[in-house]
Amino acid sequence: MAAISETKTGVQQDFDTSAVRELDSAHFIHPFTDHAALAVKGARVMVRGEGIYLWDSDDNKILDGMSGLWCVNVGYGRTSISQAVYRQMETLPFYNSFFNTTNVPAVQLATLLASIAPPQFKHVFFTSSGSEANDTNVRMVRRYWDLMGYKDRHTIIGRYNGYHGSTVAGAALGGMAGMHAQGGMIPGVAHIGQPNYAESGRGMTEAEFGIVAAGWLEEKILDLGPEKVAAFIGEPVQGAGGVIIPPATYWPEIQRICDKYDILLIADEVITGFGRLGTMFGSELMQIKPDLITFAKGVTSGYVPLGGVLVGSRMASVLIEKGGDFNHGFTYSGHPVACAAALENLRIIQDEQLVTAVAVDTGPYLRQKFATLADHPLVSHPDACGFVAGLNLVRKKAEVVHDCEPFDSADGVGMICRGHMFSNGIIMRAVGDRMIIAPPLVMTQAQIDEMVGRIRDALDATLADLRQRGLFR
Repeated sequence: MAAISETKTGVQQDFDTSAVRELDSAHFIHPFTDHAALAVKGARVMVRGEGIYLWDSDDNKILDGMSGLWCVNVGYGRTSISQAVYRQMETLPFYNSFFNTTNVPAVQLATLLASIAPPQFKHVFFTSSGSEANDTNVRMVRRYWDLMGYKDRHTIIGRYNGYHGSTVAGAALGGMAGMHAQGGMIPGVAHIGQPNYAESGRGMTEAEFGIVAAGWLEEKILDLGPEKVAAFIGEPVQGAGGVIIPPATYWPEIQRICDKYDILLIADEVITGFGRLGTMFGSELMQIKPDLITFAKGVTSGYVPLGGVLVGSRMASVLIEKGGDFNHGFTYSGHPVACAAALENLRIIQDEQLVTAVAVDTGPYLRQKFATLADHPLVSHPDACGFVAGLNLVRKKAEVVHDCEPFDSADGVGMICRGHMFSNGIIMRAVGDRMIIAPPLVMTQAQIDEMVGRIRDALDATLADLRQRGLFR
């Protein structure tokens, strides 16, 4: 039964938490969730957000170290975004972009994106998510090469442990084995190793390893045949794979190889776009010139679903001038309400100079403070780039990252730590035994201090727990 109660923060709730959990278990299939396990403990019910904080239905105040899901760049509670959404819903809540029709917010947003993107991008294709945008990339890349007269040039190369969404095509482009096992692959997709220095760089400097890891792309192109390879797709910094920050030498060498073999370069910036790395787009930080940029998440700060593809002039001119009908699209492409939310969100990012702040103020400060966790007995080699950061949990530390002794994967140490993070009022994600954060871009230096303090306390609780279980001596 529903009930009305007032929390400690004075916010009224017109529901009973236990009833919501029961209904959730009975009817709501969650993404990436073991539902049998969830039914035992019940879901956490989030009810409110403000700034960088969330409150659940048990009135716990939680610092959101993951920006929702890498997306709430401007923080929670931005009434100007909700007001922009309301005004648009009152004016034109929806109309499609098919049949030679457009709407004002979609045109305004496309124009704005063209003005803030790298100079080769003047065209935008809108979707409702990053997954849909990467599906669009597959269609667009193959259509481009067909129009250019290379109908065998359809293979797209991604990276193992890369993430490009969970639709059939998006999951195939990504390199997550667990996703491939549940739904299979699509033809014309291949993968190479990821630029993870801690995993594969033994015996090399980071700079040397960056060149070697990029060279795996050239090896794969030659193995498949350059005449069959259409594009390479990668995240500037791998997100869901564990915040894998590549050596500085990696991406420029990837660009050189793509140019050498005339391979299209797709930068998946669903996470790294709109200020996350201290540049409007991560491609700028990595000094590459992609032909396509996938975006989503931060374009609306997650307030309303929206994604899309920035289409470089090389491809756009061919698709427009030679392509005729592009037989691809979605009901919600260029949704006026979503575009209105994005316009206001991007205004906030620009007016409050959040990209500059991450580049020169809070980003370097986060890197500095996060590095102080290196003295913790569980922590190996914490690193950060802009407003993403990660650390490895290890059984035994060593001066050289490759000499650290890991925990057994069956011990589930990352998930143990994640539980202590939640209990200590901080959301930090576990990818295996790597703990990662991507906080809202509005976070202040004082809030960074608070976040790192909460992380340290949770690490202490994890250490005590592991000792009690006999997993750490």
